[in-house]
Amino acid sequence: MKYIDLHTHSNYSDGTCSPAELVTRAVQKGLSAFALTDHDTVAGISDAINAVEEQHAPLKFIPGTELSVAYKKRDIHITGLFINHDNAALKGAAALIIKRRDDRNLEMAENLRKAGIPITIEALKENNPDTVVTRAHFARFLVDNKITATPAEAFKKYLNTDTPYYVPRKYIEPEEGLELIRNAGGVPVLAHPLHYKLKEPELEKLVKRLAFAGLIGIEVFYSNHSVSDEAYVKKLARRYNLLPSGGSDFHGDNKPAIDIGTGRGNLAIPYKYLEALASTCNYPL
Repeated sequence: MKYIDLHTHSNYSDGTCSPAELVTRAVQKGLSAFALTDHDTVAGISDAINAVEEQHAPLKFIPGTELSVAYKKRDIHITGLFINHDNAALKGAAALIIKRRDDRNLEMAENLRKAGIPITIEALKENNPDTVVTRAHFARFLVDNKITATPAEAFKKYLNTDTPYYVPRKYIEPEEGLELIRNAGGVPVLAHPLHYKLKEPELEKLVKRLAFAGLIGIEVFYSNHSVSDEAYVKKLARRYNLLPSGGSDFHGDNKPAIDIGTGRGNLAIPYKYLEALASTCNYPL
């Protein structure tokens, strides 16, 4: 049986592994394919492609991204698989999204400094000036500087939406995100649908809206899904004619309990999922 991972992050967003290190780890785990889906950027894709060639890696690399879109003041994520990472519109939109994210990060850092925490954007980007800074970087800083004991505590005290330091982001609409991915030759997939803590009727309303606007897939297999979660998302997929997808959401040391390919230890995403998704855009495997 061949297995895949269609949701991973490198240090071009909030992961800790370089794209080349991701390739090495994917090979070590015996994966037949994996996708790089960094947050709101395609900057690491060329590095991953080069690493596959240089390492003569016996796997298929899938170029991707994970776009943040707005839904009722929530942050909803849509992964784009098989994208053309040189697509001008996608790169332009990614630059705008990152600019908005950077502006938000500056405000949050200022809020934390006013609370006596000596945090700077330069410190968050230490050793990786090209990274797209997310709240995971803030959490890592807070832990490394012994302000909190764990990332979970960092979010609870300083980074969650209900804290006085949080600054909301400006998002693109879901339909715009779907259009960007599809116009770049990609296949849009709703990432970790249960992560948003929506009640079932509201989640179904979201999935229905996205399916009508061009969503192709939904993550059935995910590191935090239980067996019953998988069954529920499979039912949603069937109801709205969506293809099942899956991924670990690997972030390296920022989520140490989750490994590429196997998630928390029992994740196993079959290669046939990749074949079905690729067939919708005639992507060669």
